[in-house]
This record gives sequence, structure tokens and C-alpha cells, in this order.
Amino acid sequence: MSDVVITVRGEHETRIAPERAIAHLTIRAEGPERGAVVERMAALTEPVRDDLAARKTAGTVTEWTSQRVSVWSERPWNNEGRRLAPVHYATVDFSVTFTDFAVLSWWAGEVAEREGVQLGWIEWKLTPETRAQTERDVATEAVGVAVARATAYAGALGLSDVTALEIADLGLLSRQDRPEAAAPGPRMLMAKASFAGDSAGGAPAVQLQPEDIVISAAVEARFSAR
Repeated sequence: MSDVVITVRGEHETRIAPERAIAHLTIRAEGPERGAVVERMAALTEPVRDDLAARKTAGTVTEWTSQRVSVWSERPWNNEGRRLAPVHYATVDFSVTFTDFAVLSWWAGEVAEREGVQLGWIEWKLTPETRAQTERDVATEAVGVAVARATAYAGALGLSDVTALEIADLGLLSRQDRPEAAAPGPRMLMAKASFAGDSAGGAPAVQLQPEDIVISAAVEARFSAR
């Protein structure tokens, strides 16, 4: 009996708790005079910068960055369809990295109370080392699934000698026959933050509820069985 070629796909995913949280916030000022708006922006930004610098020195913030102030003007319309006097705006964006999520929760509640501050979104991440190791582990498990499937198919045909011929990320197996195929490797789905307000005295004003990060991998494999 000639060899039988078996082509299978193997997938695996794992969920892991985030290790880093990157908070994004924007400080915003607006008014009728451009110079006054910029000055107001600087006044609102300075205490936030000082607080973040102190937290980094204390070790509760891993790192933080801020971008240049963006200033622009708009002329709004009134209800009668007439253009009004220009309104000037200024914003500056911050990103702050935390490793202690309890500290982040207290900080988020505190900073949200500041005038002109808009707390944006939270990115939940893994350290590069954890991410790399987890991606390797998930890819290994995906290959194991492919081998198990091929072995099961061969067994159903009464064959026992299974030899790998090709293995690749999705879309790369015999790609010369499918030049249009995509080729994704292990992927990581970033968790999002959900916010829950808490009005109880002495409790954090913002409760952060991070979801696990999902890392998945899928492979295609071709085996010969006899």
C-alpha cells in the first residue's frame, strides 16, 4: 500500500493574567484666547507631571511619557447657523505604566478628580519575557495537537507509522500553491479594562477589572502514514 498523505491543523490557546497596565489620559483646556489656553494647559499639566515623577522615584510607576501640547482652534455654529468667535483648545496626552494594579486603581480615582483630566483607556500587557515564553509554549502545544490528529487519522485507516513532511504557520504550508494566503503566527489578544465606580467613602473611586490576555497559535502540518 502506498503512503497516505494526511494534512491537519493544530490549534492551542492559553489565558494569562496581565502583568503590566498602561493608563492613557489626556489633559484638556479650552477658551476664547489662545495664550490663556496654553497657560492654563501648563498649569493643569504641572501637578500631574510632578506626581508621576514622584511615583516613578518611589517605584509605584514603572515609566511614564507625555507628548507635546496640541493647540488648535474651531469656530462653532450657533442654532441660527451663524459662525461664532473662535474657541481655542489645547491637549497633552500621557501614558503611565503600572505593575501594581491596586496602586493604579487608587491613582485612577485620584487623577480623574483633577480639573481638565480625562482618563482614557487601560492597556493590559505581559512582560516581553513572559510573552515570548508563552508564545513558544502555545506554539509547541499547537504542534502537539496536529501530531495527535494525524496519528488518530492514521490509526483510523489501520496505519501506525506517521512521519512529518511539512509544518508551518497558517497559510504557509505549500505556499507556492497558494500565493495569496496569509501567514499569521502566534497571536496575542490584548485584554481591555472595565471600569466600575465606587462611591463608598475611603474606597477607590475607580475599580479596575482586567480580563486575562489570550495567546493563541495555529499551525498546518502534512504527514505521511503507512
